[in-house]
Amino acid sequence: MAPWWAKGSHKGTSLVVKMENPNWSMVELEAPSEEDFLIGSTPTGSREKIRGKNAKQLTWVLLLKAHRAAGCLTSITSTFLSFGSTVRRRVASGRTDDNDIETDENKAVKTGFYNCIKVFLWLSLLLFCFEIAAYFKGWHFGAPNLQLQYILSVPVGFKDLFDWLYTHWVLIRVAYLAPPLQFLANVCIVLFLIQSMDRLILCLGCFWIRLKKIKPIPKHEAVADLESGEDSFFPMVLIQIPMCNEKEVYQQSIAAVCSLDWPKSRILIQVLDDSDDPMTQLLIKEEVHKWQQEGAHIVYRHRVLRDGYKAGNLKSAMSCSYVEDYEFVAIFDADFQPSPDFLKRTVPHFKDNEDLGLVQTRWSFVNKDDNLLTRLQNINLSFHFEVEQQVNGVFINFFGFNGTAGVWRIKALEESGGWLERTTVEDMDIAVRAHLRGWKFIFLNDVECQCELPESYEAYRKQQHRWHSGPMQLFRLCLPDIIRAKISVWKKFNMIFLFFLLRKLILPFYSFTLFCIILPMTMFVPEAELPAWVVCYIPATMSFLNILPAPKSFPFIVPYLLFENTMSVTKFNAMVSGLFQLGSSYEWVVTKKFGRSSEGDLVSLVEKGPKHQRVGSEPNLDEIQADLKQEQKTRKTKHNRIYTKELALAFLLLTASARSLLSAQGIHFYFLLFQGISFLLVGLDLIGEQVL
Repeated sequence: MAPWWAKGSHKGTSLVVKMENPNWSMVELEAPSEEDFLIGSTPTGSREKIRGKNAKQLTWVLLLKAHRAAGCLTSITSTFLSFGSTVRRRVASGRTDDNDIETDENKAVKTGFYNCIKVFLWLSLLLFCFEIAAYFKGWHFGAPNLQLQYILSVPVGFKDLFDWLYTHWVLIRVAYLAPPLQFLANVCIVLFLIQSMDRLILCLGCFWIRLKKIKPIPKHEAVADLESGEDSFFPMVLIQIPMCNEKEVYQQSIAAVCSLDWPKSRILIQVLDDSDDPMTQLLIKEEVHKWQQEGAHIVYRHRVLRDGYKAGNLKSAMSCSYVEDYEFVAIFDADFQPSPDFLKRTVPHFKDNEDLGLVQTRWSFVNKDDNLLTRLQNINLSFHFEVEQQVNGVFINFFGFNGTAGVWRIKALEESGGWLERTTVEDMDIAVRAHLRGWKFIFLNDVECQCELPESYEAYRKQQHRWHSGPMQLFRLCLPDIIRAKISVWKKFNMIFLFFLLRKLILPFYSFTLFCIILPMTMFVPEAELPAWVVCYIPATMSFLNILPAPKSFPFIVPYLLFENTMSVTKFNAMVSGLFQLGSSYEWVVTKKFGRSSEGDLVSLVEKGPKHQRVGSEPNLDEIQADLKQEQKTRKTKHNRIYTKELALAFLLLTASARSLLSAQGIHFYFLLFQGISFLLVGLDLIGEQVL
């Protein structure tokens, strides 16, 4: 019996469930009443009524879940249809990366590398068809030892020609193909382990820095009052902004640098414009003129002869007679926006530290969450700055200059030979020569300078090619100087083996060779093995270590691992070009920017700054309309491309994954499958910015 206070009360509470489908606006369900929990004390008829009511409620819940599942399937279907139409449209357009090839020398280099990949692809397809025929003929193999035992037990008399051919093919691969392939795999595994150990040591060094709270502390702080006193440390600082046809970001960069918190009489800004577009030159000149009217010490320089790319631009600027009046020079690329206190947090480190030649700051990225490509770049660069640069700066006082967001002592530049135009990595070149001269470097992990990441795969690919071909050029040029330098043996070992060979040459070599060539080939020559810990466990561990400086990116750990292996094609090609000084190693393409790196900062500067101080130029309607027309024209001509090398490797890996099913190699199949899909997405340019 129900309690007396329950008599006459409502049997249940109404529950409203909103449906996603507009045709089903809402459904009213009754929540369980107290009678539902007193089954033992209710009559038999009431029990049946309760069971019927619960069954009805369960039916509605199941209908709700089925509706949601149908909505999810519809969304997935529409996504795949959109994906398919994008692929079909991109293939029909026929635009490939061959359009990037400008010279016959570069065309020969790129075509040769692509032809090698195609040879492996066609060979894998041929062997895959051969293995499928053997499988249906009854040749079922498991582990390599079992395969060999089974083959030796086959009688001498063969049933047909195919059995004879396949038996001899197996004997040939056991005797002649497997040993050299296994040897090459073992060499790559050793290199992989050495490089993984180096990365682990760097992570332990970063952990030690955090545990002990080690960071560079200046001996003398800059005072808050810029116009005060004799005890203030405000040396003469030259600021350089090299740029070339970067009309999307020139206003932001000039505005940010002109707003630096430093005495106006002790600073000079050089806008080093290498643009060959007359309209861009006029716009930058006008911007500089407006800031001159605001009282900023800023000059505009344009070279007549644009030789040497960025290095030639900086070298020309340093040849000005007034440079001898300045003690330090800060360099900012066109998309970098320093905070107002940048100089006050970097220049004081030079006080009473005569051996210090460079203070490098960390980059931060405003567009790091724009798409998958920028998220993956953020993971890579966060590890580079927080782990590699910071650890090398604390324990060795040496690292590669990042080319921007740093302050140099001009004396260190002059004693090291100044800017040279011999490579496409002039920043690393001057850092190596300064280190050989005995200058020390400091990295400030807590001082950030905002910039912009490339949002399209095309721009990122060209950037990575330059970043990996240049170091190999530099290694060839600097090796004799490093050997002859009067520095310790440990510093020579660090620079030759760790800085150049291990991190610039060995890493792209084993990454491409091991995971893109050797691994798929072991599927067709199964007598050569790659253990599961090489394919899965160690790469997963290294990816986990790489992602630690960017913990918010942890959900992207698997895409990061696959994408890094995908980029190994570009890095390997660049490394070979730079090492052997092929034509493509001298390519310099300015990374495309969109002007998104400091919009929020400039708004805050306008709000916080005095009314008479303008952060940007006055809006000009004619210029805005011209910019909009130019932007529309640019959008019409911009397009996504198909990357043939990545596509060829995608089909190679997918073919190898299908072959692994015949011998039931579990972890190898999943790795090859997902890595092949990663190459396919990149080859179709479906990562990064998409142009409709």
